[in-house]
Amino acid sequence: MKYIAALDVGTTTVRCHILDESATVIAASAEKVELLYPKPGYVEIDPDQLWSAIQRVVKNAIHESRVEAGSIACLGISTQRGSFTTWNFETGKHYHRFITWKDLRADMMVKEWNSSMTMRGLRTGAHLLYVLSRSKRFLAGSVLKLMNTQMTLRLTWALQHVPGLNEAAINGRAVFGGVDCWLLYKLTGKHITDASSASATGLFDPFTMQWAGWALNLFKLPRNIFPKVVDTAGAFGNVSKDIFGAEIPICCSMADQAASLFGSGCFQPGDLKVTMGTGTFVNVNTGNEPHASVTGLYPLVGWRLGSELVYVVEGASNDTGTLIEWAKSLGIITQPSETSDLANSVLDSDGVYFVPAFSGLQAPINDQTAAAGFLGVKPTSGRAHLVRSLLESLAFRILLLYDSLRHETRYTYRKIRVDGGVSRNDFLMQLLADLTGLEVERATSSEMSILGIAFLAGLQQGIWKNREELLKLRHVEKCFKPNEERRLQYQPIVSQWKRALDRFKDWY
Repeated sequence: MKYIAALDVGTTTVRCHILDESATVIAASAEKVELLYPKPGYVEIDPDQLWSAIQRVVKNAIHESRVEAGSIACLGISTQRGSFTTWNFETGKHYHRFITWKDLRADMMVKEWNSSMTMRGLRTGAHLLYVLSRSKRFLAGSVLKLMNTQMTLRLTWALQHVPGLNEAAINGRAVFGGVDCWLLYKLTGKHITDASSASATGLFDPFTMQWAGWALNLFKLPRNIFPKVVDTAGAFGNVSKDIFGAEIPICCSMADQAASLFGSGCFQPGDLKVTMGTGTFVNVNTGNEPHASVTGLYPLVGWRLGSELVYVVEGASNDTGTLIEWAKSLGIITQPSETSDLANSVLDSDGVYFVPAFSGLQAPINDQTAAAGFLGVKPTSGRAHLVRSLLESLAFRILLLYDSLRHETRYTYRKIRVDGGVSRNDFLMQLLADLTGLEVERATSSEMSILGIAFLAGLQQGIWKNREELLKLRHVEKCFKPNEERRLQYQPIVSQWKRALDRFKDWY
């Protein structure tokens, strides 16, 4: 029997599962990631604390599995995107803590750049080039806007404000990387990142599959700090025996949403999945062509495996699980598991609408100044109405993204594969099916990132021969069928919610 270790380093949790040849989890370990808030708008992770947590979680998973470390055939890694640090390549010492994707320290720079003559000129120039060439790359450039979730201006901020960093970068001592890149360095000593993780930085051009020279030049970012971009699966190197007790080969490293797409079995163009965790991520496999969007959907690399290059288009709403946790912290709910029953306990939300915009509103609205809140609260509004309106808002946000996908792509969508902790909510999944008119398919496991990296690492190591074998290993727990009558009933509710959305835009 061969075993696979699958390590997922998320924004809020580090998980490691040990799986056997049938993709059955025989042991698992998890630990919360400590997010640090040193100043308003700053969201950081201490690299030393994260490294300690990763080591504990992997060791605990191996211990719980009662499998010798030497019997683990391979390790697959998936990581959160958009968070980065810089470190001295020779000593391994970091120059600053991880600046996470939720961090807003560069917000003023983002606003200034987006309204600058330089960016306006870039967009205008790209539009003219698109008119002349009809190249989708220039179409994407014609609506280009910088975002806080991209690393670009947070890295610029770090080079300007972290003592000694800019000089070390110029002199070749400092290197830059996301959580995946830093972790691969800690495990193997290499400075590498895979194509899916690189494409999520905001500094990698998926159309040319290279670090974006125009961005590096425009923001004065030293080229020598960037990692080498490698395939998503391959020989990444062996984990030192000193760390986990055996030399375990790393066979896969990829961004969490790409891993989730692979784990969901979305191998064909037009396959659609929705991950509902800390945030919501709607991803569609677009085959061998990156998607150029005018509504803020993002072209990414799903995976690169030798000559196979698969692209993904992504739409995101940054606040999902965070809203459930917020409701819990206020005492509106005691446990996330009760929200489905609470929502079903009332016929409707009593005219209450919620706008899920703690981090602004992403595509297709693209308003980072939007506020979150309830609208339409009245004396008859009870706890169940508030909870129902909150859950409804999550489905409405996905509907906006889905409508953008239908408008911008030519695929015929038949079902949505869902994963993530919030996907366990039956009320929300049924509503999603009703609103989109698609079957919503929920797998037995909600940890699709774990399954995705296990699948890819296992394929690389020869544990499984092909993807047909993998599809047989993925088990569906429940399928939610759409209800046309309910969709019609919700049309005026969705319209009214969109009115509420307009009230909360352009607030800050």
